[in-house]
Amino acid sequence: MFVGDSLNRNQWESMVCLVQSVIPKGHKTLTKFVNNGSSNVFYAHDYNATVEFYWAPFLVESNSDNPKVHSVPDRVIQWHSIAKHAKNWVSVDYLVFNTYIWWLSALDMKVLKKGSFDEGATEYEEVDRPVAYSEVLKTWAKWVDRNIDPNSTTVFFMGMSPNHITPEAWGNEGGIKCAMETQPIANRSATLDVGTDWRLYAGAQDVLKTFRRVPVHFVDITALSELRKDAHTSVHTLRQGKLLTPEQQANPKTYADCIHWCLPGLPDTWNQFLYARIVSSASTQRQE
Repeated sequence: MFVGDSLNRNQWESMVCLVQSVIPKGHKTLTKFVNNGSSNVFYAHDYNATVEFYWAPFLVESNSDNPKVHSVPDRVIQWHSIAKHAKNWVSVDYLVFNTYIWWLSALDMKVLKKGSFDEGATEYEEVDRPVAYSEVLKTWAKWVDRNIDPNSTTVFFMGMSPNHITPEAWGNEGGIKCAMETQPIANRSATLDVGTDWRLYAGAQDVLKTFRRVPVHFVDITALSELRKDAHTSVHTLRQGKLLTPEQQANPKTYADCIHWCLPGLPDTWNQFLYARIVSSASTQRQE
């Protein structure tokens, strides 16, 4: 099960594409927006196996938890409340978590002061982004350490997936975000800065060191993904569930998607990392 935001859904889509390609027609099923809309489930009939995605962009509860209607102007989190989501994560063989892109909309994070979203609470305080991020991951880490059986579940945390909206960062003065980019960044002579918040990266690393009972594997994709300015969907993307019109495609400054990735593409590489880890662990167990 992949748990997180649309980048983790992007990676889930990649994994489904890789897996389904070797399963005959009629022996597989894909069902979207089940479990009150929060889950997408691919089912391989002959193996009684599923590859699932669960929508929780902040991992903890937030006012953006509706998987179909989540583009709210003010994103607010309930940073110590995770049970409502987490009850859907138990008894899974492999859990793949991420949270990052939704944190970049503002320098400060809005945190619910008291009460809950179910109770209609709206009063919040603003907290520095890295501080709020670390607190959320601490909440998540405590839940994992207390509720996951490391003998039956392997846990991964994906590193930060970078954006490419500043072409000046790779020397393309006058460029428009990632539009028309066809090659990775190469032969760099200066430090690359595409806007990744490395403070969140460091915060995640610090929290991952606090686990006592459950080993959590950090899949470090950030630096290598920063080089792939060519790999985003750009103007070949969806908006409100529909492909961009020719007029919209002609306006990349407004419509180019330099956040999500093409498939086949970079998320396949991330999944190869997961696959290598899973297979190597299975091989080690057999040898023991």
